[in-house]
Amino acid sequence: MGILHYNKSDLPFNDSMLRSWENDGFLIINNFYSDLECETLKNQANYLVKNFDYQNHQSVFNTNKQNKVKDDYFLESGDKIRFFFEENSFKENGELTNDIEFLINKIGHAMHDLDPIFINFSHKKELDDIAKGIKINNPLLVQSMYIFKQPRIGGEVICHQDSTFLYTIPDSVVGFWIAIEDANIENGCMWADRGGHKEPLRKLFKRKNNILEMETIDKTPFKELTTPLEVDKGTLILLHGRLPHYSTHNKSLKSRHAYTMHVINGEYTYPSFNWLQRPANFPFKGFIN
Repeated sequence: MGILHYNKSDLPFNDSMLRSWENDGFLIINNFYSDLECETLKNQANYLVKNFDYQNHQSVFNTNKQNKVKDDYFLESGDKIRFFFEENSFKENGELTNDIEFLINKIGHAMHDLDPIFINFSHKKELDDIAKGIKINNPLLVQSMYIFKQPRIGGEVICHQDSTFLYTIPDSVVGFWIAIEDANIENGCMWADRGGHKEPLRKLFKRKNNILEMETIDKTPFKELTTPLEVDKGTLILLHGRLPHYSTHNKSLKSRHAYTMHVINGEYTYPSFNWLQRPANFPFKGFIN
């Protein structure tokens, strides 16, 4: 059976969408954002990058090196806008190997609450309706990331489950992933284990004394992921927190910009061992508050 694609015109959220979500662990809604909305966000992301002073902050993002990490710049980014580079972005003298806009891996993790363009893009009633349609009764936005997937050097994101990094009791995290540019096999689209969200959570990424450690809680191996999520610009993909997914290196000449928000059910417990924490005076907010 082929992957079901819905359209924004199919909203409001309906029973067919809910069945697809429950069966597959992901849901694809085409044309959710317009070309203009995507270009506006892309331009703002590039503006932020070009105005970033990288001299004192040269944090590299690499999903292959997460077993035990101490990175205060990353650890303290839950209530800030911070910038993370691809590997091999710096020369030995600390200078960049290319223009900065071609070396950034991602921006994170609070643009949705701090930058006016990202705020406008992120806080929409339709998103709140969708979250409640998949039974997130009190949706709260925990983090946002703008991912560049740079041409030729865009790094892979190894197979993982989002609940590993943002866990609630009971488990509730959902990724709202938006294609800011077309995403296909050539430029490193996501691949998913269709229905794999019904399997156990394998790992938890925990904060212990301000050191990040990966803890294995279930040794069930991931299956081979055979479902590419190829989508057009403006598409919204929902990703269940336990859905195994990954993306490959981008070896093409085209970037694959994307924006993702992670949402939890505010009725549930958000443990203090989660890496992402916010001060009491800057709590998580919903899509419409």
